[in-house]
Amino acid sequence: MAIMLFSLLAFAVSFDKVQFFALLKTPQRQTGVFCCALVMAILWQIQAGILPFLDIHILAITTVTLVLGWRLSLISTLLASLLHFIFTSTQIEFFTFWFLTGIIPVYISYAIFLLCYQYLPRHFFIYIFVCAFICAGIVAACKILLTGVYYWSVGLYDWQTLQYNYMFYSVIMWFPEAMLNGMAITLMITYRPNWVRTFYDQEYLDR
Repeated sequence: MAIMLFSLLAFAVSFDKVQFFALLKTPQRQTGVFCCALVMAILWQIQAGILPFLDIHILAITTVTLVLGWRLSLISTLLASLLHFIFTSTQIEFFTFWFLTGIIPVYISYAIFLLCYQYLPRHFFIYIFVCAFICAGIVAACKILLTGVYYWSVGLYDWQTLQYNYMFYSVIMWFPEAMLNGMAITLMITYRPNWVRTFYDQEYLDR
């Protein structure tokens, strides 16, 4: 119940009437949101894990956040979570999955982007390596660690089991997550920079 309330609150905070109506009136934005949701849902199907509930998979949420912005990314992760639950037999509750896999990673990704935008030079390579590559690695590690802490707090597994059978993978998964997101963002801002909402040509290229 608490997770559901936190999820709804986090989503409500992101709601912006202007952007919502712009989304309804703009087919291109709708296509972007649905395509990102579909890509995430497909990637989330490719998962591994030793114990029930403790699945490990590529998130791709940092890329989606940079492409759509944090408000539309939350909508996209909601759709991806719904698709995941429709086509996958899973034991985890919907709001718990969406909160841990979608909402928290979006907020972390956008927070890191804002910190980089505010305090680091606005340079093409900083955007790629910090906002995309390093940020995605941090998000992947944080997601695994926070999920482990959650399952420990509800008594599903003891700390030692989580530490050695799940949380240990935060050390391993950060690199493939970082690499995939870094490559995706590099390709998009090279060939389709207008697709990436948080990439500003005049600030990142004209310097």
